[in-house]
Amino acid sequence: MMNCAMLFPGQASQFVGMGKDYYDRFKDVRGLYASANRKLGFDITQLSFEGDLDELTKTHNAQPAILLHSLAVFSVLTTRGFKAKVVAGHSLGEFSALVAAGVFRPMDALLIVRKRGELMYEAGLEQPGTMAALIGLDEAAVRDVVQSASETGVIVVANYNSPAQVAVSGEVAAVERAIELAKLKGAKRALRLQVSGAFHSPLMERTAAALESYMSRFERGRLRVGWIANVTGSTVEGDHEVIDLLSRQLSSPVLWVKSMRTLADSYSDPILEVGPGKVLTGLMKRIVSNSTVYPLSNVDGLQNVVTPG
Repeated sequence: MMNCAMLFPGQASQFVGMGKDYYDRFKDVRGLYASANRKLGFDITQLSFEGDLDELTKTHNAQPAILLHSLAVFSVLTTRGFKAKVVAGHSLGEFSALVAAGVFRPMDALLIVRKRGELMYEAGLEQPGTMAALIGLDEAAVRDVVQSASETGVIVVANYNSPAQVAVSGEVAAVERAIELAKLKGAKRALRLQVSGAFHSPLMERTAAALESYMSRFERGRLRVGWIANVTGSTVEGDHEVIDLLSRQLSSPVLWVKSMRTLADSYSDPILEVGPGKVLTGLMKRIVSNSTVYPLSNVDGLQNVVTPG
């Protein structure tokens, strides 16, 4: 049995074809996708493997598809003797992480993130908003940009992704103003993200309450491993905090830099990125330069840590 830290990616990691090589190679993964099709009531397998990218990218589709890919990789790891010692997930990835931690059953988590995506999309229609990535500014410059842009409307820092990369979120005019100001301050890049709403901002507060109500319907297990939460950037101590932290996450910033430093302070063994893409691997290198992270987006990556059977 090999104990590992596991990181689970969030939205924007999706790509057409994700998970197909795992599906083709492993019988358990084929069973997982078949169960997901039945549970969701539509063919998420076809959408993930061969669907239209625009359709896959829609929030209510991307979220269950990404979670399903992560769970497929996780299932392969567990059957080969790997065990999560500590987990963290970026935004949506927290739900995958909490399946790995023993809190949610896989199909329950799938329904929850499908609902989460629907709620987030509806919130964007009710209160239009957007997000932008700001790259290459220090913390003081970002603070100045947000403060000045807030004169135009609601805006906050939504994601602290790395020391030099943040995302801001809020009303459209305020975010567009922040992009202009960031460029004036010398940002390497400042660009609007293709999202349907102002995620991780106060504009999501009503959505957070609706998600909390929905999640409370599902039976939950106890945390079996350490979970570093987005909202606090710290390891969660009590099971009773899970639902509150997951719902607050929708309207609170993702403290990913703090989370990864918390991980590095208590854990030094290799880290696995469990799911599509390798965004979290790149961010971890920028946060903790001497870290070792293995992205397992495809079977070729998996072969770096285990020989598939």
